[in-house]
Amino acid sequence: MEIIVTLDVMMAKRKMSSKVLASAIGITEANLSLLKRGKVRGVRFETLAAICKHLDCQPGDILVYE
Repeated sequence: MEIIVTLDVMMAKRKMSSKVLASAIGITEANLSLLKRGKVRGVRFETLAAICKHLDCQPGDILVYE
């Protein structure tokens, strides 16, 4: 069982590029890329909240437990 990151799907639905989202939430594109691929060990609630605010979604829309 694991947490699956579906951030790329939500970004596509909202037609938002990595460059725009990274700039809006104050992280580098490289870190956003790592997050999108699920290659991070954790994410700050502050960062998660900023992502959800800018994509107009809920944490459950971008994080799935399988």
